[in-house]
Amino acid sequence: MSLDTLPALDRRTALVSAFTVPKGFGDQTLRERRADAIELLGGIPDPSVLPAGELAEATARVLAQPGLPALQYSRTEGIPALREWIAAREGVPVSRIVVTNGGFHGLALAIQTTVERGDLVAVDNPIFPLFLRGLELSAAHTLPVRVGAHGLDVDEFGALLRDGARPAALYTVPDFHNPTQGSLSLEGRRELVRLAEHYGFVIFADNPYRELRFAGPGPDEEPFNHSEHVIHVNTFTKTLGPGLRLGWLVLPERLVPDVIALRSRQDSHSSTFVQAVVADLLTQDRGLFDATLDRARALYASRARTLAEAIEREAPGAFDVVVPEGGLFLWPRLRDADVDPDRLADDASAEGVEYQRGSFFPSGPGTDAARHLRLAFGDTGEDLLTEAAARLGRALRRQRG
Repeated sequence: MSLDTLPALDRRTALVSAFTVPKGFGDQTLRERRADAIELLGGIPDPSVLPAGELAEATARVLAQPGLPALQYSRTEGIPALREWIAAREGVPVSRIVVTNGGFHGLALAIQTTVERGDLVAVDNPIFPLFLRGLELSAAHTLPVRVGAHGLDVDEFGALLRDGARPAALYTVPDFHNPTQGSLSLEGRRELVRLAEHYGFVIFADNPYRELRFAGPGPDEEPFNHSEHVIHVNTFTKTLGPGLRLGWLVLPERLVPDVIALRSRQDSHSSTFVQAVVADLLTQDRGLFDATLDRARALYASRARTLAEAIEREAPGAFDVVVPEGGLFLWPRLRDADVDPDRLADDASAEGVEYQRGSFFPSGPGTDAARHLRLAFGDTGEDLLTEAAARLGRALRRQRG
């Protein structure tokens, strides 16, 4: 029987029980790779658009401060200068900002603060799989909700709630979703907030790609920053560099004491030194962050177009390819149902191109993710992207004969 033919509550039960962590998650692929393999695997920023020189100058200034405060303990919620800059950027009071060790640390704190053991948590389908690993510690059950070209399917989620689903939380990536690249509209965000407030759950809005919008403005407002039912998670990973391990939470005022109390029982606070360097970087030149983003956006937009055009040239008509409006990935879909996506990945590896197959990402049934490829282009030059597309085309021809 198809899930679509089940009564609403039975369908919800089937979705919940169907959840499994993607096989092999967190493990390195076992097959041997070619020495000249082109890896389109991770959402890695390109070194050329990271402000290395400016970070070096900021480091020198921080280490020249009398008494070396950056090498001492600091506050659990983060140093004031950095929190103030983030709060101004987010348009919220500084009291709602807690600095974290990157985005996933923020998600872990959100889970541990709001999800009880055995709770139901609604999640993207397909999903960024690391979040599922974070849920394992709470033994949570999951309720997959489809994600498409316009982000989370808010209508489907609303129907599940009306049919009786009662999640403690919802996890979604609202901007340039990983892996689908869909973005949730302003109306969709408002409706999600309305549902959260009506049904009493918390939204985990995971937004590492928000600043990587290639063109045009984002939403006129961010409803996620103005509700007591949303924890907004962000990071400097994709903009200033993942090695900094620095991110932040925009918390409802009611949850700030709980998160600080939890954090004080764990690692106490993020690196004072890294916080001080980043705060100096961002406040010494108020235009530097946006200038850095402008360079990154132009580079990634060009690479996205180059890769999409090369795929169509090397494998005409084989994929539905949409050039995203931001982010670090393409999510092409195989058109030919006779092409085996798993064999294609193996043949592509033999040809010397590595990517993440779409079957890695579903959180439950009801998605065509297995027919997709996730191709990361952030840290790969255009010549190599063009060559990767040529290798992918050869791999496809192996199967088609």
